[in-house]
Amino acid sequence: MTYQQEASTMVPEADQPDIRPLMAGFPTGVAVVTTLAPDGQPWGMTCTSLCSVALDPPTLLVCLRQGSPTLEAVKGSGAFAVNILHSQARSTAELFASGAKDRFEKVLWRTMGPIGGPHLYEAAHTIADCAVEDVQLVGDHAVVMGRVVAITQLQLQLPLLYGMRRYGSWIDSAEDSHLYYDFMS
Repeated sequence: MTYQQEASTMVPEADQPDIRPLMAGFPTGVAVVTTLAPDGQPWGMTCTSLCSVALDPPTLLVCLRQGSPTLEAVKGSGAFAVNILHSQARSTAELFASGAKDRFEKVLWRTMGPIGGPHLYEAAHTIADCAVEDVQLVGDHAVVMGRVVAITQLQLQLPLLYGMRRYGSWIDSAEDSHLYYDFMS
C-alpha cells in the first residue's frame, strides 16, 4: 500500500471535512485562466488556485474543475494564459465565474504570440502565457503545470483579492500606495 492509498483510507469519505470555510479564511489573488480551443474558440474561467512552482524553468500551477470546457480546451491546445486581475476588475472575475456562454463578448481581449490564451487587457494588470507541461487529476479538479513562456505587464494597479466570500484590494488607503509602487520599481 502506498502512502497516498494509506492516507486516503484513514478518514472515511462520509466523515471528510468541508474545507471551504478553511479556504475562505485564506485570502488570495484572483486570476482568469484563458485559452483557445483547437477550433479557435476562446474559453476561460476565474481561478484563485494559482501557485508559483519553480523559477527555473519558470513554472506555475493552476487548478481547474474537471469537466469544465476550459480545462478541456487547455488540454487540447497545450497552452493557456493567466490574467492576474487588478482591483477594479471585480465584474470580470464574476463574469468568468458565472459560466456565461457569451463572456468573451462582454470583455475586451486579444491574443499575443503563438503560445498562451486570450489576454483580458483591460481587466488584468499582468498576464503570463504558459505552455502545458503536465496535468494531474486530483479529486474533482486537475492540477495543470504551465511553463511560463512570456509575461506581459499591462498596468500598475493593485491586485484584486478574494477571501471570506468577498472581493477586496490589498491596500485600501492612498497613503499606503507608495509601498506598492516602490516594490514594483
